[in-house]
Parts: sequence; structure tokens; C-alpha cells
Amino acid sequence: MRIASLLPSATEIVCAVGGREELVGRSHECDYPPGIEAVPVLTSARIGPVVASKAIDEAIREVLKEALAVYEIDMEGLRQAAPDVIVTQDLCDVCAVSRDDVHAALARLAQKNVMVANLHPTRLEDVWLDIQRVADAIDRSAAGRDVVRDLALRVDRVAARARGAARRPAVLSIEWIDPVMIGGMWMPELIALAGGEPLVTVPGQHAPTLATPQLAALDPEVIVIKPCGFDRERTLAELSTLRQTLPWSAWGPRRRVYVADGNAYFNRPGPRIVESLEILAACVHPESFGDFAAKHRESFVRLTPDLRPD
Repeated sequence: MRIASLLPSATEIVCAVGGREELVGRSHECDYPPGIEAVPVLTSARIGPVVASKAIDEAIREVLKEALAVYEIDMEGLRQAAPDVIVTQDLCDVCAVSRDDVHAALARLAQKNVMVANLHPTRLEDVWLDIQRVADAIDRSAAGRDVVRDLALRVDRVAARARGAARRPAVLSIEWIDPVMIGGMWMPELIALAGGEPLVTVPGQHAPTLATPQLAALDPEVIVIKPCGFDRERTLAELSTLRQTLPWSAWGPRRRVYVADGNAYFNRPGPRIVESLEILAACVHPESFGDFAAKHRESFVRLTPDLRPD
């Protein structure tokens, strides 16, 4: 079987269930597991290199306003790859190539016998269902069941430990820096499982954009900043922006603030969603999850009251 995966989380799923050797194409953003860079790239972004988060947001909005796709499919690359199965998504046109783009590309190439496995996760349970959907599509059904069972057991073990905490602090997760967007979809569930009370969003809700007065009215004890597509160092490079876009004076200096890797974790609804939960647990209850803090010390950092890495 020949498999093309056009989003990072799907590529991680394919590899987790044993389909790594059958991958014949990936997206330009697929960067895990190690060695995946050897697989041919089948997509590219219409937006060129942009530095600031505000500029990225503006560039994406401009492309969408012109009714263009944010990403393009390499038609010749897809023809040469000749996949039997393509894994894509219809959840977010900003995140990856869309299902409609894939069907349009296949129609142009007159490739009629290609299965398109479409992912649409909005809740944690959907992540498990998507893992099984991909496993079924690539004839790895039993492996899919094993992976889902193991991931769910790990989640249960973290949640059981978190339930032993004396209190549940209010947690605000930041999905984008400028404008400020709040983590939605599965993030409220992860926060609750980690022993916190999620602010603003409920499970399955798309990430809302909040203005400064709305943010200032909140009372978070823990703030986790993990912009979609930004690793820890990329976010730390925009600390000056963070100082301006979030209402620190209204919140006060006693809040615990963390910057975490939002590229590898949190925003990828695949097997590493459990690592995302472990990082959250270490932020919400550091007194109880020192093992996770040590395990993921390269992926998140606490900020000092003047917003510098601790």
C-alpha cells in the first residue's frame, strides 16, 4: 500500500500504527518522527517567510479574503507518488491542505481509485477515533486498537494522579499571540484532566479571539502560552509582543506563566496528545508532576514575573 499523509498529526498516526515504510508523500510541515524528512514533500504554503505572529495572521487573512487556499498541492509530485490512500482533514483550512483540495487534485489527475481518509477531530475522543480511522484505512486495524488503548490508559493514569490534588487552579491557554486566541477544541478537556479549570472555552469549541478588556476580566492562576505552529524558542522570540498583547497589570505578578512547544504538542491531534497532557499537568500541578517536568524540560519553561525565562 502507498500512503500520502498531508498533515503532521496524520503522519505521526501512520507511523504509530506501523505504516512508516509505506509512506510515499507528506506535507511540508510533517517533521516527526525522526527520519520522516526522507519522505517526498507534496505540499507548500502560499505565504512566504513571515516573522511576527501579527504579520502571519494578516497574511493568512489576506489569502483567505482572495478565496485562495493557504496551501498548495504539488500535482506532479502527487502523480509520481501514486498513493492508494491519502490522509487529509477538513477541520481547519489554515492548518493544512483541505479535503476539497485533495479531491480537486485527484480529479485533475484522473486518479479515481484513491481512498481519502478524512480527519475532523474536535474532542479528545475524536483523536482516538481518527487514529483508528487511519489504521483501518491502511490495513492496520489491530495496531490502531492497540495504540488507542495504550494512549487512553496513559491519559487515565495522569487524570487519576491529578484528582489527588488539593485544588483545581483556573487555567488559561493561549493559542495565538497577536491577536490573542484562546485554546479550544480538546484543550479544555486536557486542562480538566490535568487537574485545572479551563477558562473561556468548552470542549469542541473553536479558538475564540479575545480583546484586551475581555482578557483583563479573567482571573487565571496558570497561563500556558503555546501558539499553533510555534515551538518554545519561536514563542520566546516574541516576548516583547506578549508583554503588549496580554493584560499583565490586570492579572498581577503572582500568576504562573509558562511557554510551551505548540508545534510538536497541544495543536497536533495525534499520539503525542498524551505528552501534551503531561506537560499541562507539570504546569498546573508542579508539586505533583515533577517527573513530567523533568521528562519535558526542553519543551516548556516558566516565565518570571517580568516575563523572562526562569
